[in-house]
Amino acid sequence: MIFGKILYISDNIAHVENLSKGNITADLMNIHVIFEEKEQRILGEVIELNAQEIKIRFLGEYIDNKYINGVIRKPLLSSSLRIINSEELLELVGQLSNKSFTLGTSATYKGFHICPNINDLFSNHLAIFGNSGSGKSCGVSRIIQNIFSNPKTVTYNANMFFFDAYGEYKNAFGSLNKINPNYNYKFITTNPTEATDYLLKIPVNLLTLDDIALLLQANSHSQLPIIERSLKYAKIFSCDKEEVTKYKNHLIAKALIAILFSNATTSYKKNEIFKVIEVCHTKEFNFDSVIPGLGYTRSFSECFEIDSNGNFGESVLITEYILKHIDESIIEMPIPNEAYYTLKDLANALEFTLISEGFQGNQVMYNEAMILQVRLNTIISGGVNNYFDGSKYTSVQEFVQELCKKDDARAQIVNINLEDIDDAYAKVIVKIISKILFDYAKGLTKRASIPFHIFLEEAHRYIQQDTDTFLLGYNIFDRIAKEGRKYGVILDIISQRPVEISDTVIAQCSNFLIFKMTHPKDIKYIEEMLPNISQDVIEKMKVLQPGNCVAFGGAFKIPMICKLEMPNPMPYSTNCNVSRCWEEENNFLQETKITNNRVLEVETNSGLGMEQVDNNSYNNENDNMVKDEDEVNPMAGMGDISRFG
Repeated sequence: MIFGKILYISDNIAHVENLSKGNITADLMNIHVIFEEKEQRILGEVIELNAQEIKIRFLGEYIDNKYINGVIRKPLLSSSLRIINSEELLELVGQLSNKSFTLGTSATYKGFHICPNINDLFSNHLAIFGNSGSGKSCGVSRIIQNIFSNPKTVTYNANMFFFDAYGEYKNAFGSLNKINPNYNYKFITTNPTEATDYLLKIPVNLLTLDDIALLLQANSHSQLPIIERSLKYAKIFSCDKEEVTKYKNHLIAKALIAILFSNATTSYKKNEIFKVIEVCHTKEFNFDSVIPGLGYTRSFSECFEIDSNGNFGESVLITEYILKHIDESIIEMPIPNEAYYTLKDLANALEFTLISEGFQGNQVMYNEAMILQVRLNTIISGGVNNYFDGSKYTSVQEFVQELCKKDDARAQIVNINLEDIDDAYAKVIVKIISKILFDYAKGLTKRASIPFHIFLEEAHRYIQQDTDTFLLGYNIFDRIAKEGRKYGVILDIISQRPVEISDTVIAQCSNFLIFKMTHPKDIKYIEEMLPNISQDVIEKMKVLQPGNCVAFGGAFKIPMICKLEMPNPMPYSTNCNVSRCWEEENNFLQETKITNNRVLEVETNSGLGMEQVDNNSYNNENDNMVKDEDEVNPMAGMGDISRFG
């Protein structure tokens, strides 16, 4: 027995006499101690040792065998001290059940698993921070594998969406159905390379005004009415009706009349009219349209020949023809409910917006619209257009159901890989899909009946202090952080740079898993953003070993150092094995040969539309990678999923 009497109590620390006679053991550091007196049991943690005394910080109290965080009344000086027993420790770390899962093992108490309650951890926003190489990706993979391999529960109705910045999780979750045949994993990517990959496709008709504004990187409020009018026209023009042509003719005619009766010179009028017809034309309004006169006809372009007096030779004829197509009642045409269109159709609608009333002749609006037009045409002519589908109408419900569907079954994990797309567009795509999920959850008859977990790998790429709030009045991640919990939309953010993430989102996180962090700015930011974090936790996260994290928040009774086992299979997050690559002969030539063979195979199997990768060689390569990890990493080999339970 090394604990003597309580010498004195200051603030939240008890100074206890050390009876070890100078034989101090470091094993006592961070050990939990019980102050016991009659019906009172107060939990403390050893924070400092010396030859004379032991300092113990108060953490909470056991009441009716249940641990309550915080201490209202301090222990008596006559209280006896002892090390926490197994029953009391299990109350802190939890036990595996159908309501919990195994997070990892306690780094302080050997043989004890930390099993947080699923609701406490996953019904609130979760933040996972750590330096590069600290074990974040492996930790997340292990956590998800543990959840699905829990023998005491079935997680069939889970909906986990991983926005994967670098395609790290494909290997880690690819064999999910081996745990249970009812589990499925779906890989959606911007660059399918295997038969099981799905190409990312977002229905254009689901894009709202806000989504288009973000996609086109709008930065001015004056651009919003342009986009709004363009969306309206795109929906109207999508109908295959005679009224649509009349609608277009009305818009063109109004624009031409405005030019004809302006104070500009005749040559300027001609140029402006021809510009309108060049970009917006119909059967009735194009350069070759036949304009009937009294006993003769003229083509549309011939009507604008300038005579010797500097006037249009057929001004009366063309004016009567144009006025005939103006129909003010046509603008009351209803917008179809199930309209669908492509981004190219939207670009065409934008052209009609530029000539419509209120925009024509306004140089400021024209300049703003041209910026949007250039960006939209860049998307259409680039690869980003491939990720937006306008071939059919899709409702929000149908899109979400299709996302969660793999073949004829449902997928519990949907991995959306964005590694082949520019950051600016990747951020918008993540926001669009997150907003769709949030809107779907809000529209459910029974609130929070279908939970969605949005895992954001490299979250600092997406959750930033953007112009969204200034332009639209909100940021979707801020909104989900503040309101999503009520509807079952939960953010799980994973990042190595918390200082770059929106303050609002971090402030709404209830649970934290912090791996080793050493950057002073990030440490200071976490310390300032989380008022309930203690200095002890801050110090612990500076010296953590890879694969270890400090877990604290609402799901944990006290802050704990948790050691996570290596995942099995591993994610693609390990460092390049430079020494092995240097030892291999003709490495570059072999890779070039493999690439050429793949290209030849794609051309031979052009009907498949994707590379046919040799799965056996791929698996063998992955096995070698894991084997090398076993040789250098003492934690490797601990990740056998079948061991859990």
